[in-house]
Amino acid sequence: MTPELAYQHLCEHYRETAYLREAQKLWFWDQRTMLAPKGQAHRAKQLAALARFIHARDTDPRVGEWLAQVEGSDLVADPRGPAAVNVREWRRRYEQSVRIPPELAHALAQAAAEGQTAWEQARARNDWPAFRPFLERIVSLKREQAAALGYDTEPYDALLDLYEPGERAAALAPLFEELEAALRGLLPRVNPDFRGGDGPLRGSFPRERQEVLVREAAAAIGYDFAAGRLDTTAHPFSIHLGVGDVRITTRYDENFLGSALFAALHEAGHALYSQGLPPEHWGTPRGEAVSLGIHESQSRLWENLVGRSREFWRFFLPRVRSLFPELGEVKPEEVYATVNQVRPSLIRVEADEMTYNLHIIFRFHLERELINGGVAVGDLPEAWNEAVRRSLDLEVPDDARGVLQDVHWSGGHFGYFPTYTLGNLYAAQLFFRAAAELGDLPAAVAQGDFQPLLAFLRQKIHALGSTLWPRDLVREVTGEDLSPRPFLRYLEEKFTQGV
Repeated sequence: MTPELAYQHLCEHYRETAYLREAQKLWFWDQRTMLAPKGQAHRAKQLAALARFIHARDTDPRVGEWLAQVEGSDLVADPRGPAAVNVREWRRRYEQSVRIPPELAHALAQAAAEGQTAWEQARARNDWPAFRPFLERIVSLKREQAAALGYDTEPYDALLDLYEPGERAAALAPLFEELEAALRGLLPRVNPDFRGGDGPLRGSFPRERQEVLVREAAAAIGYDFAAGRLDTTAHPFSIHLGVGDVRITTRYDENFLGSALFAALHEAGHALYSQGLPPEHWGTPRGEAVSLGIHESQSRLWENLVGRSREFWRFFLPRVRSLFPELGEVKPEEVYATVNQVRPSLIRVEADEMTYNLHIIFRFHLERELINGGVAVGDLPEAWNEAVRRSLDLEVPDDARGVLQDVHWSGGHFGYFPTYTLGNLYAAQLFFRAAAELGDLPAAVAQGDFQPLLAFLRQKIHALGSTLWPRDLVREVTGEDLSPRPFLRYLEEKFTQGV
């Protein structure tokens, strides 16, 4: 068989598998947004069955044979060419997949589907004991998965690598330590203007009008509603279901205007990345996002560096006031101060930019210990509460606002949390680089012109798919290695000055 024919077989095989993965994600989207409660148990079995079928395709021995035919050929001579990128990533994924027994793949999928439903119910009832056995099952299976995948230093690395290729816990720990120490030094220096409360955005804000506002904000920054939709869920997310179908979700609080808006900006940032991937490379790594850290850089950039900026509110506030005249003559500077309030919070998704990464860092340490065997699931609430005291100087009143607040572990997503902080760090580096190349970026934002920034990200990040791994990609775009310093510079410039 020629390398050309083997590569053609690989493309056909993985594109067929991509259709199945998209169906799998569609079932997940439906489960989290539309599915009736009595259908949840059966949906878990459906997802598990489909996962078994996909795993069989991922471990098909023919894939290994085809890869061997292509590797070393002229097709992959250019390391940045589409074929080389695809073969590199297919080899990596194939080696990961063949190490996972089919029974384990099936068990992981079913445990995740059941765990997420159990988490939703337990969180609503503040019932940790009801959720504990589900999490114990998931952690046990994730340890099995880590052992099967293999690792050089610690089990957690095997799971972290699934979300952030090439990343290791030992490399993140000193980076996060430096960031945490700097954040603790910055917090006492926050200008009093950012400690005044969020009064202007508290009140009565009917959901119907919020939905209009959220759609307009997402569309303004570039989200294409002809290629997606907006729905409601317990935990906001974005999901890429195929070419021309990238969906976002949010959740509404009729007493606080910022909740749905910023969740939607965040998820729209993810969606812009997905909508910007090259469709001609669909179904191959060359047409896929490279990592969750890079994905998170896009969402945090649009949510925070744009959506919480002075300039955004100079542009957007008139439309907000037209939909909510009860806001009166509130000024952009007042809203800017309101949406950037700094105060420790129990809830990660409600945390301000100064304290958000403290949430991530202690979760990183906890889940690392859970997988490596240093913390038992039964001890997790106590360990969580102690971490909140140490990191945020807060007391956790109940498990719903503590260990039950995040969806990630219920779905088996261990190794996911660090990508949030990586996303914040990457976002600052990318934004500063965009500003240097584009000129007066704040002026463009103040005029509601988001196209230059989006075009920069499309060219530098989205269009490249998985050509470069995360650290290499950001180094190429910005000329800098991964560092907390640009992010800390952004926080210092923003929060130590007055409004």
